[in-house]
Amino acid sequence: MHIASLKEVVSAEEWKLRCDLAACYRLVAAYGWSDLVFTHISARIPGPEHHFLINPYGLMFDEITASSLVKVDQHCNKLHDTPFPVNPAGFVIHSAIHAVREDAGCVLQTHSRAGVAVSAQKCGVLPISQQSTFVLASLAYHEYEGVAIRDDEKARLQADLGEAKYLMLRNHGLLTVGKSVPEAFLNMYTFENTCRIQIDAQAGGELVQVNPAILQGLAQVMKTVTVGQGADLAWPALLRKCDRLDPSYKT
Repeated sequence: MHIASLKEVVSAEEWKLRCDLAACYRLVAAYGWSDLVFTHISARIPGPEHHFLINPYGLMFDEITASSLVKVDQHCNKLHDTPFPVNPAGFVIHSAIHAVREDAGCVLQTHSRAGVAVSAQKCGVLPISQQSTFVLASLAYHEYEGVAIRDDEKARLQADLGEAKYLMLRNHGLLTVGKSVPEAFLNMYTFENTCRIQIDAQAGGELVQVNPAILQGLAQVMKTVTVGQGADLAWPALLRKCDRLDPSYKT
């Protein structure tokens, strides 16, 4: 499938964002978190216009490229010529979060097997792994209201999320918020592994829970672990991984 490059059409800042977001889609596919053509990762384009990039609906995540990403407004109206459709219903959750969280540069949502499994457990995320401690430091829950296509759900979703970075959508899946694409991805990597570890651990014997006192001060601990660079520490290596797998995401 030939897609005309937008590299010389958009600003350098938007092009970099497009490359990062396309890489994020490829990584979600590579790590097995995708759900065919469903779910979405959205990124806010810097500026006062409230414009966003989202996936061309109908492409597998490992097919998405920087130029195929669709620019939309806050109502998911397409802002440029593209042969691809978008899914306004899929943007309901994302637009709700972007509207109230200025720090939401990227919103990533998945329907992974482990994530949905834990979202269906009454206990939610248990403090049983090092990964879970980072999630529990900024975790919120939103009750299932059916497929998220109604605008009236937005207010409840916004209230439930608050200032959290991790949102468990009950009976639905996982969602992360990041200031950037790398941060949203790293948050999801931690969230997903938290859920996978929990499901695996529950298949064994009695669980040992982390001392609640350890859950305090996790933000500073994460800053120390990442040498003050946050998600930017791992992102260049993840881009190299994308290049090894298939560098076409940058086209």
